Amino acid sequence: MDCKYCIVPQKANKFWQLVEGMALTHEQQGLLQSAFIRHVEVSPARLTWEILLETRAFIDESLLRSISRHIAERYGQRDVIFYQKVVDLAAVLDQAWTQIVEIAAGGKQPLRLVLRQAQRRMKEGCLLVRIGNSFAGALLDYHNVADDLREAVGKVTGCACDVICETYDDEAPEKESDATAIFQTTAYQAAARQKAASHSASNGASVAAPRNGNGRAKGRSRRIETAPGCLFGGGVAGDATPIDEIKNEMKNVVVTGVVEAVDGREMKETNLLVFDVADLAEGITVKAFFRDHDEYSRILAALKPGLAVRIRGSVRFDTFLNDLVLFANSVKEETVATRMDDAPEKRVELHAHTQMSMMDAVVPPKTLIKTAARWGWPAVAITDHGVVQAFPEAMNTVVNEKLDIKVIYGMEGYLTGEDYKQRFANHIILLAKNKEGLHNLYRLVSLSHLRFFHRQPRIPKAILKELREGLIIGSACEAGELIRAIVAHRSEEELLEIAGFYDYLEIQPLGNNAFLVRSDEFPDVRDEEDLKKINLKVAELAKKLGKMLIATCDVHFLNAEDSIYRAVIMAGKGFEDADLQPPLFLRTTEEMLKEFEYLGKELAYEAVVTNPRRIAAMVEKFHPIPAEGKLYSPMIPGADEQIRSMSYARAHELYGENLPAVVQARLDQELKPIIEHGFSVLYLIAHKLVKKSNVDGYLVGSRGSVGSSFIATMTGITEVNPLPPHWRCPHCQHSEFVEDGSYGSGFDLPDKKCPVCETPLVKDGHDIPFAVFLGFDGDKVPDIDLNFASVYQARAQKYTSELFGKDNAYRAGTITTVADKTAYGYVRKFYEDRDQKKRGAFLQRIVNGCLGTKRTTGQHPAGVMVVPRNMDIHFFTPVQRPADKKDSNTITTHFDYHSISSRLVKLDNLGHDDPTMIKMLEVLTHRDPQTIPFDDPATLSLFHSTEALGLSPDELGATSGTFGIPEFRTSFTRQMIDDTHPSCFSDLVRISGFSHGTNVWLDNAQELIRAGTCTLRDAISARDDIMMYLIHKGIDPLLAFNTMEQVRKGKGIKPDVVEKLKAGGIPDWYIGACQKIKYLFPRAHATAYVMMAYRIAFCKVHYPLAFYAAYFSIRADAFDVNIIAGGKEKVQRALRELEAVEKPDERQKELIVVLQLAWEMYLRGYSVEPVDLYRSAAEEFIIRERSLLPPFTSLKGFGAVAAHSVVKARKEGAFTSVADLKKRTVVSKTNVELLREHGCLEGISESDQMELFGMGAPVSAATAG
Repeated sequence: MDCKYCIVPQKANKFWQLVEGMALTHEQQGLLQSAFIRHVEVSPARLTWEILLETRAFIDESLLRSISRHIAERYGQRDVIFYQKVVDLAAVLDQAWTQIVEIAAGGKQPLRLVLRQAQRRMKEGCLLVRIGNSFAGALLDYHNVADDLREAVGKVTGCACDVICETYDDEAPEKESDATAIFQTTAYQAAARQKAASHSASNGASVAAPRNGNGRAKGRSRRIETAPGCLFGGGVAGDATPIDEIKNEMKNVVVTGVVEAVDGREMKETNLLVFDVADLAEGITVKAFFRDHDEYSRILAALKPGLAVRIRGSVRFDTFLNDLVLFANSVKEETVATRMDDAPEKRVELHAHTQMSMMDAVVPPKTLIKTAARWGWPAVAITDHGVVQAFPEAMNTVVNEKLDIKVIYGMEGYLTGEDYKQRFANHIILLAKNKEGLHNLYRLVSLSHLRFFHRQPRIPKAILKELREGLIIGSACEAGELIRAIVAHRSEEELLEIAGFYDYLEIQPLGNNAFLVRSDEFPDVRDEEDLKKINLKVAELAKKLGKMLIATCDVHFLNAEDSIYRAVIMAGKGFEDADLQPPLFLRTTEEMLKEFEYLGKELAYEAVVTNPRRIAAMVEKFHPIPAEGKLYSPMIPGADEQIRSMSYARAHELYGENLPAVVQARLDQELKPIIEHGFSVLYLIAHKLVKKSNVDGYLVGSRGSVGSSFIATMTGITEVNPLPPHWRCPHCQHSEFVEDGSYGSGFDLPDKKCPVCETPLVKDGHDIPFAVFLGFDGDKVPDIDLNFASVYQARAQKYTSELFGKDNAYRAGTITTVADKTAYGYVRKFYEDRDQKKRGAFLQRIVNGCLGTKRTTGQHPAGVMVVPRNMDIHFFTPVQRPADKKDSNTITTHFDYHSISSRLVKLDNLGHDDPTMIKMLEVLTHRDPQTIPFDDPATLSLFHSTEALGLSPDELGATSGTFGIPEFRTSFTRQMIDDTHPSCFSDLVRISGFSHGTNVWLDNAQELIRAGTCTLRDAISARDDIMMYLIHKGIDPLLAFNTMEQVRKGKGIKPDVVEKLKAGGIPDWYIGACQKIKYLFPRAHATAYVMMAYRIAFCKVHYPLAFYAAYFSIRADAFDVNIIAGGKEKVQRALRELEAVEKPDERQKELIVVLQLAWEMYLRGYSVEPVDLYRSAAEEFIIRERSLLPPFTSLKGFGAVAAHSVVKARKEGAFTSVADLKKRTVVSKTNVELLREHGCLEGISESDQMELFGMGAPVSAATAG
């Protein structure tokens, strides 16, 4: 059954978000920005979206097809279908204006007269109603006519339309009779009096009456003064209406709630603010319009999710959202009373779960700790199920927030007997009393995950006894062995023996165990009294044994009303009783004393307050991971001196014995912090890894900002040289540097001969500041990422283990939590299953409550954490297998690697196709890739023309020749090439930076370049651009660095810094571009990528068959030899057929890319031969004079083993028949059919017997003789 869901987008700019990333003209952008999605029908089974799109002008079908392909590819859909509703709203409004005015005026003659003579025009989907008189404008403001007009437009036309009423200064003719009538009305006089009073109050001066009969007075639209305490608007007084009581349109309504999501849309004439607000029962979307951009930006920054607000406005049906929306005219931050613990002596909670209790608890560790601290508690424990992954966040919360509270680090474990695979594991609480206890707890976590995992990470009691030192052990909840034994009516002696193992005995609120009453498995637990008897029995045992009795909440959510979040999560996991949530919330001291009053006042106080505080006092204060600020590097004796000597040796080799000042200064700048902060070992490790790969014949590409370090260049870690552009002589080491910023890369410098010895000079240097890598003070822990050839990655990982030992190198662990899309699916299904209709704003509240809950664990694709040989991994973290897969040989850190990456060395040994492809090109061309020049004119021309391919743009169907070139092969980057016309290497680096940034190219650099505001070389493309641009403009280097850091993280530039930059001569367009950026790529990373891409492009120009062979081997998973070996016409026909497909699937899209490259190859005069049974290789393309001979594995489904068996067998002689082929090789029936379909078996008979006799039964050779 194909179920469909109709979704009405909650964000006004959702369509524009969907098309983000497309290469669009300026006109197309304007057209699409004015289009809105009315609704979407989603078919999960068919992976299809059907979108009703409301547009202001007709969108061409070809553009819609491109948009459809883009959205489908981006969001993993098979098909995206558009139904276009074109609304010429201006014409509609002209026809219906009289009717609209009648509805909006509501019978008020003055309003009717003003609106009839008002000018109006459409701009960017917004109706501007212009009034040539400030007092008439006041009349419209007085009656809130803009809102009424929006409502009237919607009712009459069925179209959503924003409305702005404004006055203007131009003299415009009016109808005299209408004008005179307006000024005589009492309504006008009332509005005029209000405006005069308002103006007098704000300016301390009276306002003169209109000057003549027509009352003409120059002015502008009235701006309501913000009332004290409000974010905007005149006030929010009045009784609040519960949101779930809003069923119809309402005026002048006040609501209270919490902000759940915030969005905004900036337009030329106005700015739209959209945010969701929800209370405990329902939610509503709120909209507000602002002419003043600064006010809009201020309010957008102030409205954050979680903020409690009080709002006044009008509720109207919004046709964009297809729902009721609150149009706000005033918003004020609301003070909300929160629960507090007012007891004179506070309790301590010793059993609390966080979001790290997988899919079971919903309390963020930070929220739990801050709440306990706000309540004045001396301590609080964290006891997640089987894991300790909340510890780093808990520690950081106390340290960063400077909280006066002790965190007790613990865990609720799963205890077993000798057989750890027993049916049920008993819950047990383990609290670390000191550092020794923490170390033993970490060892128990590791053992439970690596050796004793069975449905959960289990701990045999014998193992616990061995590692008990430093731990405080509690009996836990009803799933603990003590309460299970009580419910099972075990003997008194047995109960005493069981209880005797624990340091304290735990009891919980009756509601926590209410499910025992509902369950048929516990027939003797019938009511609340029976539940009390269980707790009283625990208390009795504690008294007999002299054990402490401890009352806990078993916290799984913070407040009682938060149980809905856990219910949604559990329903998503399939629990049928998810709605029956026990009261597992954090209770105050008074709430707990009331809960346990049946124990008697003295015993209740002892269990709730005295004993938990005694436990807390027994626990020392300590950090669960080493404090930040010290890197525990592997010990390599002499590393500092090795790095220093290696760097100087290479520098002298390149730049001479007397180093140029710029080189000496850079060496001094980098070596000092590298050695002082203990980073030499990291450099030496990376050096060894790269050297090993190079010796084995594989180039290594650097990632991230490591190319910003000159020491990394000198030690061979990266080939990116961060010095300013320069020439150097390979013979006499003479050098010349260009330090004025006039060249972006040394590769762009003109050719030059050495003035000393006439040797052609080498060109190098990319002008990248060191601060990008290690921070301005050089104290940031370096993150050295290396791109190994994908075929070499496993060898690099193995070599890492050999360097440090397998007990000292662990894969970097990751934690996956519930994200927006998953949470929304859970929430929507939860309410659909219960036939409850909730607005999107309320659903967002529940989604927010579910976010961050742990789902599973995993591993970084290449990260390795290295532990010093003289240290135990448990000083930093426990260990486990990724996703608890018992059959995995990989061991990862238990903590997410981010939480310990500044304490341990992390190596990123990534696998990448580019080094693999370059290695294959080296093998095919016998050309050392390091000898390829980066200023080759023919290669550079590939990035702005097709001339180097010997083709015209019309023949190729493209203006550049970058098909198949990494970084430049997508339609997105090819559009950048068309917009920017790159002409040198540094231009290519900029394009790479644009393509990897967020809000860097689209609606930013692209528009600035097209408008002529800046050039490609002025535009911001990478984070380093900002720092270097500002420094070259005379801005203080520290201010330049801090500005770069803020902008690259998407935080913009603060107002005080803006003023300093303006005073320093930085233009407004540059500052504006910075304010839009959300993420910036490092230039060193872009440079390294482009150097790899350039080598491949060089081979495309100068070694074309080698290039095509390498590409088809490594990057072309969709290579279809049956099409491509069929000849030029067959390729062209297949390509045209695919390009005509309105909604191509993923495989078709991949095949289009491959066929484009094959078509280019044929146009250049090269071809692909059919697979040949006797000449084709098993897995590699063979280069012939003007063609490629594909391997057997190019036949889809023909495996490498079968292919090699054919190659081996044919050496022994020709195949006499198909039967002979099968007999001498390991080819399957499917393999034979693939060969037959491709034509490889033509002329070969099916069997030897048939060839001999034509028919009949097979005979043996002896018989035949």
